[in-house]
Amino acid sequence: MAMTRQQMDKIVDEHFQYEATDDLDGVMSSLAEGSLRHEVVPSPFGEISDRAQIREYYKMLYACARGDKATCIRRLYGEDFMVDETLWEGEIIDGKPFLLEGRSGRGKNRVLHIFVFRDGKIAHEQAWIELAAMQGYTS
Repeated sequence: MAMTRQQMDKIVDEHFQYEATDDLDGVMSSLAEGSLRHEVVPSPFGEISDRAQIREYYKMLYACARGDKATCIRRLYGEDFMVDETLWEGEIIDGKPFLLEGRSGRGKNRVLHIFVFRDGKIAHEQAWIELAAMQGYTS
C-alpha cells in the first residue's frame, strides 16, 4: 500500500530527531519488523541487516559526532521510498564512523539518504556522506 508524502516525512523527521538527540531506542523503534538494510557510505560496518549491529553503529556514531543543525535541501518520493538530501552541520569528535579514524573538526557536509518503507516504518536506510567535505574540515 502506497504511503503519502506526509506519512514518509513524519517517519523520517522522527527518525532524524531521534538521531539528533542520541535516542537509540527511538531510532530502533523507527525501523520496521523483519528484514532490514542499513548502510552508510563510507562506514567500517558496510551494509548491515542485524538489529544488534545497527544498534552498535548508532552507539559508535553518537560517541563520535555531534550535530548542531540539519537542513533539508530536497526530498523526492516514490510509492514506498524517499530520497532525502540534507546539509549536516556539527562536530566530528572522531571520524571513525566515516573511515577517518582519529580525525576531528567542525564543519558541514551533505548527506544523501534513500529510505524504503514497510508497514509505516523504515525497512531500508542508505546514507552517502559527502566525504570530501568532511576530509576538508577534519584533521
